[in-house]
Amino acid sequence: MPRDSPEPDRFKEDMAKALLAETIDSVVITIPRHDTVYMAGDQADSIYFLQSGQVKLIMISSEGKECMLAIHAAGDIFGEMCLADPGTRQETATAMEDIRLKEIPAGRFLQLLGRHSLLEGFIRYMAMRVADQQQVIANLVTVDSEQRLGKTLLHLAGQLGEKDPKSVLIELRISHEELATMVGTTRPRITMFMQRFRNLDLIDMSAEHYMIVKEKKLAAYLESIAPPTH
Repeated sequence: MPRDSPEPDRFKEDMAKALLAETIDSVVITIPRHDTVYMAGDQADSIYFLQSGQVKLIMISSEGKECMLAIHAAGDIFGEMCLADPGTRQETATAMEDIRLKEIPAGRFLQLLGRHSLLEGFIRYMAMRVADQQQVIANLVTVDSEQRLGKTLLHLAGQLGEKDPKSVLIELRISHEELATMVGTTRPRITMFMQRFRNLDLIDMSAEHYMIVKEKKLAAYLESIAPPTH
């Protein structure tokens, strides 16, 4: 399914309406910036629907190395792995800013999908998420770290950004350290690449220190530096 497909957005809207209609099935939670929604090792028995703000999911290896799995924005669902394995969480979910979300027990979440004819939409939504993760894995194997960073910025712009005719504003402060955990490289290399992107007018920073991504320019640059295919 193409990334501009309306299906995931339609599911998010329908899910929000269903939760509004059935408040008995969910609990509204407010969590301040930098606090955790849950931590690795916590019991996994609930799904979360993010009403406002952004959440990052991080997994830490046995060697202590961090990997940022995803950033979720308003309308997204996370914590869904408990549907497959109701054991303990493998990742930590942290608020990147003040957030509001609804916590839904896993069993009730499935019942809610059935009552509101949302199961097909949920499957399509999750399939899109799997496709995104497959692309991230493919990028880790097939392209260098500068290209991975550029592709990550384009993905974040598509997921979180506010578009205007020439660029996309990401109203979220994402540190170079966080980008490094997403891209799979070091913070100094991220800083070097980000400066190069700024010098080439591929990205910029707003007065509020939010990132501005010039999608067409950045996509064209990544195409120009991609190795030839055989």
